Amino acid sequence: MKITLTTGIYPPDIGGPATYSKLLFDELPKRGIEVSVLSFGEIRHLPKIVRHLVFLIKLLKLARSSDIIFAQDTVSVGLPSLFASRILNKKFFIRVPGDYAWEQSVQRYGVKDSIDDFQLKKYSWKVETLRKIQKNVVNGAHKVITPSMYFKHLVSKWVNNPEKVSCIYNGIDLSIIPQTSIEYQPKTIISSGRLVSWKGFSALIVAMQSLSDWKLFIAGDGPMRGELEKTSTELGVNDRVFFLGRIKQDELIKKMQACDVFVLNTRFESFSFQVVEAMACGIPVVTTNIGNLKEIIDDGKNGILIKPDDIDAIVSVCKKLSSDISFRKSIVLSAGEKSSLFSIQRTMDSLVDIML
Repeated sequence: MKITLTTGIYPPDIGGPATYSKLLFDELPKRGIEVSVLSFGEIRHLPKIVRHLVFLIKLLKLARSSDIIFAQDTVSVGLPSLFASRILNKKFFIRVPGDYAWEQSVQRYGVKDSIDDFQLKKYSWKVETLRKIQKNVVNGAHKVITPSMYFKHLVSKWVNNPEKVSCIYNGIDLSIIPQTSIEYQPKTIISSGRLVSWKGFSALIVAMQSLSDWKLFIAGDGPMRGELEKTSTELGVNDRVFFLGRIKQDELIKKMQACDVFVLNTRFESFSFQVVEAMACGIPVVTTNIGNLKEIIDDGKNGILIKPDDIDAIVSVCKKLSSDISFRKSIVLSAGEKSSLFSIQRTMDSLVDIML
């Protein structure tokens, strides 16, 4: 069997689709499936519309001998992947890691609603056009894969045939996590992800005012980086807030193991690679009680769940995890056990079952 993966981002880019695509590229050949990858990043420098046409042309050439075209998002690569599958008469699978219409509406069209509220309302014609394109692409797929039960329920409402929607949890390659114990630096927080509004980095920076002798490391890049750097300067914490930019996965893992607490103050996640990797790395996780994170974190047992942007909770929980060593150790131990449930082997086995 041959599949062609289409993805919006690919390493060295940081983000769920990049991580997932690289894992498929590395792991599926071990199961006898040949994989080729086409990343939208290769042609992103071209003008709009032109780059989509170029992507489609490249895809038609690359996927000619493939059995399946497997898209990693719903619009930027999902739409041309749907066209290519129709032209070439190939099976079309799509993984839906997020609501593209909602994300773009928040970034470009001033939408303030949560992703759940977004599903229930009508907006401007631009937003509704994006939503219609996304739903048409997902409806056109033979199989739809979501990374969590939470998102399966959400996406099932977009399609005419909910039975074609399957939940396959994202997996991480546990073998890349060093098993040697690394001494962490007390009073250090690390967070990672794309620098966009719903990831909540602004509140983390504000929290640093109350954590006066702590340091914050933020890994990742995105459109809000300049604004976040400005905020840290205006609040007078820029000497303790460090923007690491895009760093390789092995570097991020080492950095997580060297820090005191991992915090992900997000308002939306379909599945978080970063949370599971942090759990496997032996660093206690503090994240928000939203989306699928409740499927990963058992509050108070293998991590701590808080409300989004609850600065007081961020401050108090970080202090407790740093000062109460026995509590910290119990969280880390349980987290390590839970992270094993999200192995790449389980993910690949489930994915291959659907493909065959």
